[in-house]
Amino acid sequence: MNPIRLIAALAAALTLSACAAVETPTRNAPLETAAVAGAGLTFDVQAIRVTVPETLKVSEANSYYPGGDIVWREDPLGDRYAQVQAIFETAMQQGVSEMGEGNLPVYLDVQVSRFHALTEKARYTIGGVHALQFTYVLRNPETGEAYGEPKFVKADFKAFGGARAINAERNGITQKVRIVNQLAEVIRTELTSADGYSAANLGLIGAINQL
Repeated sequence: MNPIRLIAALAAALTLSACAAVETPTRNAPLETAAVAGAGLTFDVQAIRVTVPETLKVSEANSYYPGGDIVWREDPLGDRYAQVQAIFETAMQQGVSEMGEGNLPVYLDVQVSRFHALTEKARYTIGGVHALQFTYVLRNPETGEAYGEPKFVKADFKAFGGARAINAERNGITQKVRIVNQLAEVIRTELTSADGYSAANLGLIGAINQL
């Protein structure tokens, strides 16, 4: 369940009993009390913790669509897990910073399950799809208790190819820039919209990335 929906449901269920409750600071309150604290509840993300499991398969093959969970070429050859983690951390921080000041303290835990950018061959010819998929959960900073079940998010989007990719790079719009901006928008939407983020229909390649 989306965290916004979860909190709204709890607030509705506890409205009657809230009238008799003793007011306590939101920062130290359990989720139920925080949910009733008032309308317009927003998240105060105090920490972002990203994990990229080493069980994910890295591919360095320069083919149009290599197998593997992690395909990333814009950083020098090295620890792809650490590189993907850094990209996600930057993006998540950017996204939550755009939310404004919140009043419900949370930790944001993110686990990456797919990071499939373009190979050199695909980027400079036909283009394709950036397949960015992860699961996140919000937690109480003091107890570590999860606020609802972990949620899977598919943040795939259309990647530039050929002349468009080259022209974008000349203007500083690299794959990394677009991926960070996409992930930032996705997490911001997830944490501020009751409906969460809805992935675009990307056709056959998009369907393949669901497998």
